[in-house]
Amino acid sequence: MYLERLQLTNFKNYADADISFSNNVNCFVGNNGVGKTNILDAIYYLSFCKSFFNPIDSQNIRHGEEFFSIHGDYMMEEPVRVSCTLKRGQNKQIKFNKKAVTAFADHIGRIPLVMVSPSDQSLILGGSDVRRKFIDGVIAQADHEYLNNLMQYQKAVEQRNRLLKQFHENKYFEEESIALWDEQMVRYGQPIYERRRRFLEDFVPYFNEYFGLIADGALADETANIIYQSQLHDAVPFEQQLVEARKRDALVQYSTVGVHKDDFEFFIGDYPVKRFGSQGQQKTFMLALKLAQFEYMGKLLDTKPLLLLDDIFDKLDLPRLTQLIRLVGSSRFGQVFITDTQQGRVEAIFKENTGIDHRIFHVEVGGIIETATL
Repeated sequence: MYLERLQLTNFKNYADADISFSNNVNCFVGNNGVGKTNILDAIYYLSFCKSFFNPIDSQNIRHGEEFFSIHGDYMMEEPVRVSCTLKRGQNKQIKFNKKAVTAFADHIGRIPLVMVSPSDQSLILGGSDVRRKFIDGVIAQADHEYLNNLMQYQKAVEQRNRLLKQFHENKYFEEESIALWDEQMVRYGQPIYERRRRFLEDFVPYFNEYFGLIADGALADETANIIYQSQLHDAVPFEQQLVEARKRDALVQYSTVGVHKDDFEFFIGDYPVKRFGSQGQQKTFMLALKLAQFEYMGKLLDTKPLLLLDDIFDKLDLPRLTQLIRLVGSSRFGQVFITDTQQGRVEAIFKENTGIDHRIFHVEVGGIIETATL
């Protein structure tokens, strides 16, 4: 699977753009702020029905215009066109081969994609919600039942929390009412927990392999690991934990027990990466996570996802950068999209690695894209 052509109208800073791609590596180079990342975001839209960077769809319409449209022509088992359009004041529309997508959740996974960006550093340094979102996103692209369980579980937690606030405000407590939402949390939360456990068993070997491939020097001899932290590890059943937490939850006005409190701790050796990892170690860990995501999804879906690398080169030294390009440009990966501010750096790497099929695009102010190198 690969993206042959992308057409944009009034998307972010692009009035009009029509780009044809290599089915291997595509690099967008140019100064900051000219719109390199917007190309990647348009590709992301066609996979996830939303922007990676801005959750408010209307803010992605070019200033002064009334709509945006994104069209992508893909080669799968047969040619496929995917379109995303939005008019101000109207609902967003996604079409797959001219057929409207009625439920966006059903579209997730049709065009598997992995995005790597500087914001992924929050996987290491951010809160547990960031790591849960990452894990959930990886699983959900290949498992629609899991996605449904997540949505139903979140609804149950929201309803239970709303009820807890009402109890607090009105100074009363109804066991029967809260028990209904406890039942829903168990019904959908228990399979979420089991699926996350199975996921890590499958995922960690891929992660360790990529960590070793990207790392160099002393770091390559270190063992990296991901530890799943969950209240459901406890021998006490989930439903009993919810019952025992009711009085405490009523005081704090939110649900303190459940898979929405899970976390995934990252280690190199015996040390948490968040607290003791250097910038280089954290960067290597993050890249290994994302490339393992690519490998895991590819195995489950039996196709190579699109890989988007947005402005990640600056904190990598040249040997590690060259190793990364060789890796993603190999037959192990499929189609790759890269942004960078330094055209000379990109060209030098490909000059030394002539076997990698690629195109380099120069992005200028005003959204003009010119093919610089073939």
